[in-house]
Amino acid sequence: MRFLCASTPNDGEVAARRYLFRIASNLLRDHWRRPGVISIEGLPEHLLMREDDSAEMDCRAMLGPAMARMRPRDRQLLWLAHAENYSHREIAEITGLGVTSIRLLLFRARKEMARQLRSGGRNGRLG
Repeated sequence: MRFLCASTPNDGEVAARRYLFRIASNLLRDHWRRPGVISIEGLPEHLLMREDDSAEMDCRAMLGPAMARMRPRDRQLLWLAHAENYSHREIAEITGLGVTSIRLLLFRARKEMARQLRSGGRNGRLG
């Protein structure tokens, strides 16, 4: 609703996607800050996966917990860079950070992800 009601200039589809992602990120951040939120970990896994996802289950079993232990900003940057395939410049526009900062923060986030995966969840910090 926020996206549809916003009076933004028509800058094209890419700008609209960036704006929509920023709205969604802010809403999620606000949602998780509220007390009493039901955790997704409490849901049975069969509700979260399709039957044809069994080949990816091992990868998810490793990445999911590692991502959960990372800081929200690190998760966001990794998602934008590797799942959405945004460039550093596009990520900077979405997040409001500088391009140089994005490079450094992504480097650190990748390093933290590697550490989390190597540790296998032992002694991991919570984000």
